[in-house]
Amino acid sequence: MASQMAVNSGASLWGPLKELLEAVEGAIWRRQPESVHLLDLQLKKHKPNFLSLFKNPREKVRKASTEGIAIQGQQGARLLPETLITETFILSDLFDLGELAALELLLAGEHQQPHFPGLSRGLVAVLLYWDGKRCVANSLRSLIQSRHGKTFTLDLSPELVSLTTRFTDELMAQGLTKQILNLISDISVTHEFERLQKERGLGNEKHRKEVSDLIKECRQSLAECLFAWACQSPLSKDDTLALIGHLETVTAEADDLLHALPLLTEKQYVAAVHSRLMDGQGWKLPGLQAVVQLGWALSLRGLSQLPQGAALVEFTEADEALTDQSLLGGVFLFLTEGILGSDGFSQEEFYTRRLHSLITDFLALMPMKVKQMRNRADEDARLIHMALQMGSEPPSSLRKDLDHLMILIGEFYGKDPFELELALEFWCPSESLQHTSLSGTFLGVHLQRPPHKQVVLSKFVRQMGDLLPATLYIPYLRMLNGLANGPQCSHYCFSLLKTNGAPHGETRQAAVSGSIVSWEHFFHSLMLYHENLRRDVPSVDSTQYRHPPIRGITQRELEGLTAFLQLLTTIITWSENARLALCEHPQWTPVVVMLGLLQCSVQPVLKAQVLHALAAFGKSPEIAASLWQSLEYTQILQTVKVPGHRQAAGIEVELNEIESSCEEYPLTRAFCHLISTLVESALPVNLGAGLRAPGFQPYLDFLRDSVFLAFPTRAYRRPAEKWEVVDAVLEVFHKLLREYEPQPSDFLQEMVELQGEQVPAHKPPGHSLMFHLLNDSPTLSLCLGLLEEGARQLDTYAAFPGKKQLESAVLHCLSLLELTLQKEVTFMDLLRESQASLIVSTLEQLLQGVSAQSRKADHITTIARYLYHSSSNPEAAFQSAKILRHITRYPNIQARLVGDFTHVQAVSEKLMAGFVECLDNEESQEGVTMDNSDPEKRVAKIRHETKIHILNLLITSLELNGTNLALYLLGYEVKKPVSSTNLQDPGVLGCPRSCLHAILSLLQRGSESRSGPVFIKQAPQLAELCYQVIHQLCACPDTSGPTMRYLRTSQDFLYSHLQHLPFILPENEIAALSQMSWLMKTTAIELRVTSLNRQRSHTQKLLNLLLDDQPHTVHSADGETGMEEDSRSVSGFLHFGTSSKVRRRLLSVLDAIDFSQEAPELLQLDFFERTQIEHVITNCEHVNEQGHTVCNVKLLHRVLVAEINALQGMAAIGQRPLLLEEVNSILQQVVERNRVRLSLSAKRHALQSWRSLVETILTACPSELIPADQRQLIIRDLLLDLHDKVLSEDAAGELMPIVAGAVFTLTAHLSQSVLSEQQAVGPEAGSVSGFSSIANSALHLILRKLLDFILCTGGGFQRLRAHLYGALLYYLQIAQKPEEPETLQTGTSMWERLTAPEDCFSKLQRENLAIIESYGTALMEVVCRDACDGHEIGRMLALAVLDRVLSIDRQCQWLLYLCNSGYLRVLVESLKQDDAALQTLLTPQPPLLKPLYMYESKMALLTRVAKTAQGAMELLRCGLVGQLVECQVFHMLPHNDGLRGFGQRDPSGFIPSPLERYRQILLPTLRLLQVILTSTGAQHQQGAAQVLQWLIVHSDVVQSILHGQDISMGALHELSLLTGIISKTALPGALELGQEINSNALMEVKGHVSRFQICANIMEYCQTLLLQSSYEAQFSLCLFSPSASEPADVSVPSARVPSLGLVFLLLKNSTGDFFRFHDSHRQSLSKLERLEQLPPDELKELCQSLVCGSGGVENISSVQRNVLAKRRLVQLLNNRAKLLSLCSYIIETCLFVIWRHLEFYLLYCTPTDPKDALLLPGYRVEAEDRVHLQSDMSSSFSEPLMRRLLEVEGLYSKSRSRHTFIQALTRRIRGLLHHTKG
Repeated sequence: MASQMAVNSGASLWGPLKELLEAVEGAIWRRQPESVHLLDLQLKKHKPNFLSLFKNPREKVRKASTEGIAIQGQQGARLLPETLITETFILSDLFDLGELAALELLLAGEHQQPHFPGLSRGLVAVLLYWDGKRCVANSLRSLIQSRHGKTFTLDLSPELVSLTTRFTDELMAQGLTKQILNLISDISVTHEFERLQKERGLGNEKHRKEVSDLIKECRQSLAECLFAWACQSPLSKDDTLALIGHLETVTAEADDLLHALPLLTEKQYVAAVHSRLMDGQGWKLPGLQAVVQLGWALSLRGLSQLPQGAALVEFTEADEALTDQSLLGGVFLFLTEGILGSDGFSQEEFYTRRLHSLITDFLALMPMKVKQMRNRADEDARLIHMALQMGSEPPSSLRKDLDHLMILIGEFYGKDPFELELALEFWCPSESLQHTSLSGTFLGVHLQRPPHKQVVLSKFVRQMGDLLPATLYIPYLRMLNGLANGPQCSHYCFSLLKTNGAPHGETRQAAVSGSIVSWEHFFHSLMLYHENLRRDVPSVDSTQYRHPPIRGITQRELEGLTAFLQLLTTIITWSENARLALCEHPQWTPVVVMLGLLQCSVQPVLKAQVLHALAAFGKSPEIAASLWQSLEYTQILQTVKVPGHRQAAGIEVELNEIESSCEEYPLTRAFCHLISTLVESALPVNLGAGLRAPGFQPYLDFLRDSVFLAFPTRAYRRPAEKWEVVDAVLEVFHKLLREYEPQPSDFLQEMVELQGEQVPAHKPPGHSLMFHLLNDSPTLSLCLGLLEEGARQLDTYAAFPGKKQLESAVLHCLSLLELTLQKEVTFMDLLRESQASLIVSTLEQLLQGVSAQSRKADHITTIARYLYHSSSNPEAAFQSAKILRHITRYPNIQARLVGDFTHVQAVSEKLMAGFVECLDNEESQEGVTMDNSDPEKRVAKIRHETKIHILNLLITSLELNGTNLALYLLGYEVKKPVSSTNLQDPGVLGCPRSCLHAILSLLQRGSESRSGPVFIKQAPQLAELCYQVIHQLCACPDTSGPTMRYLRTSQDFLYSHLQHLPFILPENEIAALSQMSWLMKTTAIELRVTSLNRQRSHTQKLLNLLLDDQPHTVHSADGETGMEEDSRSVSGFLHFGTSSKVRRRLLSVLDAIDFSQEAPELLQLDFFERTQIEHVITNCEHVNEQGHTVCNVKLLHRVLVAEINALQGMAAIGQRPLLLEEVNSILQQVVERNRVRLSLSAKRHALQSWRSLVETILTACPSELIPADQRQLIIRDLLLDLHDKVLSEDAAGELMPIVAGAVFTLTAHLSQSVLSEQQAVGPEAGSVSGFSSIANSALHLILRKLLDFILCTGGGFQRLRAHLYGALLYYLQIAQKPEEPETLQTGTSMWERLTAPEDCFSKLQRENLAIIESYGTALMEVVCRDACDGHEIGRMLALAVLDRVLSIDRQCQWLLYLCNSGYLRVLVESLKQDDAALQTLLTPQPPLLKPLYMYESKMALLTRVAKTAQGAMELLRCGLVGQLVECQVFHMLPHNDGLRGFGQRDPSGFIPSPLERYRQILLPTLRLLQVILTSTGAQHQQGAAQVLQWLIVHSDVVQSILHGQDISMGALHELSLLTGIISKTALPGALELGQEINSNALMEVKGHVSRFQICANIMEYCQTLLLQSSYEAQFSLCLFSPSASEPADVSVPSARVPSLGLVFLLLKNSTGDFFRFHDSHRQSLSKLERLEQLPPDELKELCQSLVCGSGGVENISSVQRNVLAKRRLVQLLNNRAKLLSLCSYIIETCLFVIWRHLEFYLLYCTPTDPKDALLLPGYRVEAEDRVHLQSDMSSSFSEPLMRRLLEVEGLYSKSRSRHTFIQALTRRIRGLLHHTKG
């Protein structure tokens, strides 16, 4: 058997039934689309369940532990543990169900166990079993209620109604009624509990409560099924008889199956029912029999009035007899006690209406019976009266039917839970007009006559009051009390009592003759009582007071007075008009009389009723104010102690002496109620002024000390009263504290004058309460004790007397604590400022104290326990969450809290379960307005707010470091390191269900469906907070690892949510944006982490989801993509691409952010001054919890209303409504402003998150996951869309900075991507459509939009433009030709170069320039202005843009503009200001380096300008060199003492040493001067002369550099530039500068460009000098002495003139270097050509110099490595090429110098010539010098050397323009040497 059956792990008795209920409710109650079809399927599937209602299936699983059993959805058989089999058998026997079903239930129980912490799987299975039954019963009830019927309709679609009607008819035909009746008889809580108890199937109190609730709900629903059926369609004869048979056996557990009796016209049906009811046998419950008989009698009476009734006359005649029988059965008494008293009655509106129709039908259809009852009552009254007069006992056989009927009416209409005001049927609205004319017209207006029934009922009310016998007086008043319940009813009742009285004109005596039910009579009697009793009031001193003589009021009168006062209270509670009319009545003066009665000795019960009546009067603020004064005057509570009287009086005595001894406290409760009402209406500040220190303090002291603090020690006859007392007093405290706002004046000790002496004034009551709650006072201890008691009682889950009041008192306690925490910050601040001598502690510290009851510090734990009861006490859980949220703001408390919460395992589990239960609750609703009319909505709103507080608590806690509550609640390790947590699904490895699971299940619901997560739309605000919690967990370093692992592995959370982006919620845009923001931020983190961990498939899956623009195919589960990846060719992305494209998800998210923002209109004010109002609004602004600045609307309202109230005079009073209206419009405007601010900030946040996601995708994800062509197209799309949105006319300026930042990043990546692709492919690959993968047209479009964006920012937004300039620079970089390797190949001829086709770089550059120039001077103006003024970074970038544009602007348009508009002059002249700033830079302590960077940017631009002859001339004209000459900074050369220089170095290496800083200032200047010299050329002496002047002015610096010993890189650089300038300005006057050039600097550092540059410069200088002196050799200037011997040690500076041997040495070394560099160049070139084949080690070595850090090379991909190696090789090649060119130049120059000198010395110089002395002072050329020179030179200038020199020419100079120069010179030198020999 076991092998054929498969176990359904969802439990066939529970899971499918849950789905059934969902489907039924979805279709009938929630009206979801497509639900009818689903319902049809479910009903077909579950029809057997309905037919065999509650019957259980039977199969066996005996051998599952040995042979195994199949489980649905899993392969193979599974062996089950023996314990599970045993439990299965127990469960099977317990519920009499099949073993397989029992096994399924147990497995489901195990699966659901985390949802029920503390229960075993067996106990959970019991719950699931009954929950399944409940689902069936509720489904059946809903189906029957949706039938087509006669009583009510649910407005459903006809299709649905016909479906349910057909289905239920089939069930009924199969005998549904009998099944239901049998089940109701069989199922009972006690019976089921006995069975469960026997098998240990009951767990803790909570489990018991849940099981009993489920069983009761099953019975209730089944009963309601029949009831609903009987209401909608008639039951058949058999069914009705079965029902009656069932009712006969029912005991007092009264079921609500009453009046389920239909009306039928079938004769046999009527006959059968009639005979069944008329037979005399008694039922078990006679009252129930009486009700059914009355119902049947009324049905018969109704039938007799219908035309069909004639056929049934034999039965309808019997209605009177039946009614008599039911009256004998005490039908009205049973209805009052049995039905109104049951709990279920007030929960269903339909029952209420049904009972209403039963009562009204009886009164309307049986008028004779009613009259008979009245006559009977009159007769009985006479008998009683006679018996009283004769002093005998009244007869015992008196019937009280009318009394019971009146009491029933009073009780029934007195409760109106659904606010139906059904009692209106008893009042005729047109009564007052009926006596005007009989026809019912009045002044020609035709009155609509009220329906007949209403007339009869109102007549009943009036007639019963006429000549009322004394016995009926109290029942009649109680009936009126019920009928007056409601706003309209109370008004009618007030009128009735007014018209009943005698006319006003008559004397007071005549009033007695009027009706005894009238105001006149009531108040007259009240005055008489007062007058009588006042005479009896004993003097204050007499001790008689304790046992007052109750003279004048009998018990009967007392009851009558109480009934009257109750009626009065009801009427004036509802009707304000009645309140004012009675209070202001001159004769009755009810308030005065009642206060008078309170001073007399009357029983506490009556006094309590009087106080209740006064409280009802006090509901009107105008009455309340005078009532306070009267209370104070009459001293009901003795507030003024009279000296000399030891005896206290008033209510305090009554409480302590009378009520305490009676153990009943009605008076105290009523007094609390009165104070509570009055406090709400008005609280006068000057109460009791003149007699005592004014204020409320004495009342507060009495309530606190005598009532609240004493309540636990008093005795109570009625246990519930204990809680009623404490609830009443706490309500007053709550109101006082709620209204209190701490003010600075509260902390100053003010004095008041009292009878000539100064006494301290009282503080506001709220202040006093705060003081008590902020100290370890008895008040606080008692509040906390109450909370403990409340939690203990709730944990029992048992009903006890006063439970409701205890819950209410606990709620007040929690509210008091919450209010204190809310106000304590302000309170403490004011207290500190005032320096008053109050000592208080913060409440969160006090709550950490030790509890008196438990002797542990567990107050906060107790408060948190209320969350566990959120299902039964949502409000207490709400307050508890608020308190915890206040407390968790303090990091020092958090760690202790975690310890307290986790200290005891059981408590810890329970608290966790409480939090989770609150979050899991499905009844919460967002967006419901808080109105008290609909309790369900109110509870839903409270549950929602609770969730919000819990989530905020988690968010606040996670922001704190260290152990915190959130980590514990979210299921992380708190005892071990957090990062070691291993998160699991609930139930796995004993992991409890935590708040994280709850949050995820909320978010995941519906994420698999097409419409996306349900929660986002149902509760947007909550969803936003949930996403925020998850983001925080992923962002925090400790929790990030475990969280992301869990989300990735068990939930695939991000993927399932991202596929539903963007979230669009038209009605709540702000929440939708915030949800997306947090989700995108989390995704960014996820992409970064998976990229770092190389989880490529995961990263790829997310990237595809976000970036794909192909219609999405479903990816295989492991994220591996299939063939479609490869088949995407570039052609798919061309602009005319296929139509099947979809929008990239990233772009659709951008679409969802609306850049436009409508601003609220300006205020239109008539009364207030606008500027002042704006000022007030600004003052009311504060930063809310989310960090947004918003205006506090409540505070603003308070300020404005206070302003209005302060106005004096009649005019102000007249204008008040208009003023209030204007205040209202101001508040609406401010609310709108707040909304706009929040909306903007949400958009900013969303855009920021979008940007960070995009940047993460581009920077953090491995580049090979997005191929370069794809990457460029993605960036193109993003850039174009961003620009389109930001350039639209109504885009909000606040969003621009973020967009500019994103544009910058995107452009940078675009540039990088294009260039890297170029490098990979090679420069020839420019495709037809343009540049690499991205078409030129797209690039141009991007450029145009970028320039538009720059221009649209206008004058402001300079910082924003800095981003855009950066973007522009990156963009222009795309068209910059990359560095190409110098291969030294013979180049093409000049002609070929000129006629070669344009390459893609120059083409793009030309087009870019054309676009830039099309913007004309507008763009130039913006860039130039930014370059000259504003923020430093903006200026530097603007200068860089100018530099870049000038470099490509062949037409010099921009240069012309710069010169003509004067901006260039401004830049040049600003150098003077820079001088001062630069001087500060050279101090040893490094200041800001800003001026240095600015100066470098400026010099770079000026150098760029100087590169054209026109620019250089313009600069000279602007006096550039003159400005530089005046700069003092060049004189401040720091002395480079090595050690000191090292000591000043910044440890981070970022801030350069002073010497380096000096060089950074000097080098740009030298470069600029060099460029000017080059550009102006030799013809313009002006430039050279100015530069020379600079050299002369700063000769000190020049000297020290030339003499310097430093051979660092910087020093060589300096030297190289300086020698270059000197060589270019070489005039005869500069000779002495170059005499002692330090040759060690030339030779020391081998192979360095700077060194060779210096050599070249010096040789060029020599050459220039030689050429300038004369073109003829014999008049030449000699520089070197005629000695060819090489100097022995070049590093020793010689005082003599350097010899020619030095030049020769340079020639030889340069030749050697040349060949070394040439080999190195050739090797690098061959490596570059076979880069792909290079071994990995070589690649690594090449990369090492470009990557910082040791592990740097390891971490980069192979593709990246190749790119880097290629870059390095190109650098090496070009470096060697440069060196080769310099070597070649030095060789040529050396040869020239040698030739010139040899020619002079050997040919023209005669030793005797006296002019030699002029040429080289102090050196004479002797004859032997010439001989030595010649022989040395001949031997040195050997064949091998010449061959090498010619080889140099062959290898290098051929391809250059100086072909055969070396050859000619060597020939000449050899000729000279041989010639002179000869």
